[in-house]
Amino acid sequence: MFEKYIFFLKNLLSKIGVTGGVSNFISETISFATLIFASILIYYLLTFIIRKTVYVLISRSESQRDDILIKNKVFKKLCMIIPAYIIRTFAATALPSYPMLSSIIVMVTKVYEVFVYSRVLDAILSTLNDIYDTYEISKSKPIKGFIQVLKIIIYIVCFLLIIAILTQKQLSNIFIGLGTLSAVLMLVFKDPILGFVGGLQLTVNDMLRIGDWIVMEKSKADGEVLEIGLTTVKVQNWDKTITTIPTYSLISDSFTNWRGMQNSGGRRIARSFVIDIDTIKFCTPEMLERYKKFQLVKQYIIDKEKEIEEYNKLNSIDDSNLVNGRRQTNIGIFRAYLNEYLAQSPYINKDMTFMVRQLSPTEYGIPLQIYAFSANKEWVKYENIQSDIFDHVFAVVTMFDLKIYQKPSSNTLEKVNSNIDIEVMED
Repeated sequence: MFEKYIFFLKNLLSKIGVTGGVSNFISETISFATLIFASILIYYLLTFIIRKTVYVLISRSESQRDDILIKNKVFKKLCMIIPAYIIRTFAATALPSYPMLSSIIVMVTKVYEVFVYSRVLDAILSTLNDIYDTYEISKSKPIKGFIQVLKIIIYIVCFLLIIAILTQKQLSNIFIGLGTLSAVLMLVFKDPILGFVGGLQLTVNDMLRIGDWIVMEKSKADGEVLEIGLTTVKVQNWDKTITTIPTYSLISDSFTNWRGMQNSGGRRIARSFVIDIDTIKFCTPEMLERYKKFQLVKQYIIDKEKEIEEYNKLNSIDDSNLVNGRRQTNIGIFRAYLNEYLAQSPYINKDMTFMVRQLSPTEYGIPLQIYAFSANKEWVKYENIQSDIFDHVFAVVTMFDLKIYQKPSSNTLEKVNSNIDIEVMED
């Protein structure tokens, strides 16, 4: 085809007085430029046809998954192969007098084709990953790490093929030569290899999923997992910042995954407050009568009194002294009140553990801990439920003749000192 075209150009040039080597150079330059122009024109024509046919069909399709092909430009990258193929096929006939130049052009187009093929495979793998991400299983079994490994392998093979083309050697010989560079390659690809191993363990052992809430103090990460990649895991913290954690660190270091809480029936409340020991006492009959007016513990006090009375009679206890026998205490009744308060709260999951318990005494007093599970696991609502419970505790504690210990403030100490000064002046 190009032989006739070059012959036509030479005849045309000879008519205007251009002959010899100059005619040959000009005609073959025009021939090669025509080849380049034709290949580019065919590329744009193909992309135009694809936009008007394939893209239209995809846009009209009800499925959203085929739109991912357009997003990753799979068809556009496929079209990029055509110009290189045309130039490589016709370069020798377009430049018959310059075999060295045509062989260089063929070599360059081969390199370009290899690179384009790798880009096409990259786009196809990205498409497969994006389609997989549309399924629910992708959150528990992400494949992005495996896709990234395949992409690395593709680009390594692409690099080796390019070297084979440029050096005109067999690919097998290049692989043999790379054996001596294995230590260097291991060093260069250390992070991807460790990341792949870490990602594999995370996936196989179901240690991490997209959407999990994790806390990793070492990396200052506290939020939701956005992405599990080959070398990194992206976590969006609750303050909307993004923390990037090396994938292998999640295997080598410890982290907390709150998925168990999210999948359970509630979110744990485990908060304590300290009762001033000086306010703890045996209940007198007057105190018991007053406490019986509190509906939540009325029946408890009555039942407990019967039990204690029977015990003391059975053991011939002299109840003229409060120290003898069994007696109810204000802190015991207060614990019973809080237990009943939690039992009647609609915001506490009754199917999970809930209790009010004493912790070990400290130099500040006796800690009472509320241990329960909020039925609502959403963070804001959970915090409101927890706050409402303790708002009530702080307000009601004094009605049981108890006080919550707190360190005296500077204002309190000033008042105490002023009272002492007044007493001294009066004396």
